[in-house]
Amino acid sequence: MRLVILDHANDVSEWAAKFVRNRILQKKPGPDNYFVLGLPTGGTPKGMYKKLVEFYKKGEVSFKYVKTFNMDEYVGLPRDHPESYHSYMWENLFKHIDIDPENVNILDGNAKDLVKECNDYEAKIKAAGGVDLFVGGIGPDGHIAFNEPGSSMKSRTRVKSLAKETIVANARFFGDDISKVPTMALTVGVQTVMDANEVMILITGVNKAYALHSSIEGGVNHMFTVSAFQLHPHTIFVCDEDATMELKVRTVKYFKGLMDVHNKLVEFPEDPTAPPSAKRLKSLDESKLT
Repeated sequence: MRLVILDHANDVSEWAAKFVRNRILQKKPGPDNYFVLGLPTGGTPKGMYKKLVEFYKKGEVSFKYVKTFNMDEYVGLPRDHPESYHSYMWENLFKHIDIDPENVNILDGNAKDLVKECNDYEAKIKAAGGVDLFVGGIGPDGHIAFNEPGSSMKSRTRVKSLAKETIVANARFFGDDISKVPTMALTVGVQTVMDANEVMILITGVNKAYALHSSIEGGVNHMFTVSAFQLHPHTIFVCDEDATMELKVRTVKYFKGLMDVHNKLVEFPEDPTAPPSAKRLKSLDESKLT
């Protein structure tokens, strides 16, 4: 497990976007070799998406051969509702890049058979060859996607009732009117994300500090579902200084001491069009370090 500690939330967004960019380039995606990317919604990832759009417009990365799977979607919210995760993803990322709409996968919260929708989603991920990189956020109570406290660490994509704390936290997206917030959602499970080759969790703000502490300094606990990723062989937590407020000084100093190693993961590729033998992949090889 890696913990990348950066000064500000904007730094988290940029570091995460560079990491995604480099991972895509490393895969050298093509018609028979898609990069499969798991994606989150919410406030924290918006900066990362903005940076990815910038990288695309600069010609640093293409999403032509990228398939995406989003973490979750509200049940019963119209797809074109401004707060649906369909709308969120198209507004913040997809309409600005060269991704093929057929390669975008988002759960349908209005499906006639929600259980079948969830089971089919798992099958689509498997058919795509599994997720190369799953990016996630973290709730104030330590949940990932909509895997609320108490969720099984072996859970798969399913229908989930939302905890009161999550509903209250999401009210800010609905004009602070809690009555307008959906109370159910479709979500990938903890095990669904654990199956990814690599996982990157983004955490910013003082309000996430206790959740971060519980997730990386506490034991694996289903009351903090993000803590499951202590057991994943390739997990990166990326946070700002504010989110470290509850961490031990020793923990912070240890991981800050590794920043030279961590930053090699996001060094700018010298020439995105260069052949694999060129230097552009040098920094990406550092990712194999544990």
